[in-house]
Amino acid sequence: MAGRVPRVLVVDDEAVIRQLIVINLELEGFEVHQAADGLDALDKAREIDPDVVTLDVMMPRLDGWATAQRLRADPSTCRARIVFISARTRPADVDRGLSLGAEAYLTKPFDPEEVVETVRRLAAVG
Repeated sequence: MAGRVPRVLVVDDEAVIRQLIVINLELEGFEVHQAADGLDALDKAREIDPDVVTLDVMMPRLDGWATAQRLRADPSTCRARIVFISARTRPADVDRGLSLGAEAYLTKPFDPEEVVETVRRLAAVG
């Protein structure tokens, strides 16, 4: 990854939330791509090889839980760092997200600065 801008895939079915995350990450210099649901995210992840994926849980077609499982199971996407950004805030939800291989779990409403810091930290590890 040395010498290249970290690539982030932002996955959320709500366009306004997706755009808020995208704008904040772009302002920090990340290369940002978007997907509106889990199935779209899997295709995009294979195409762009993201360093970090921000992932909503409740989405149509394929939820965030299943999307994370498939990202981890696919040799072409398993190295991406995953951060859930979800309105599901119960401890059991956080535990489930982390048990599926996510490196971080943020809750909505989120602080955009916390999202940027989390993505920066995870991209640096990769």
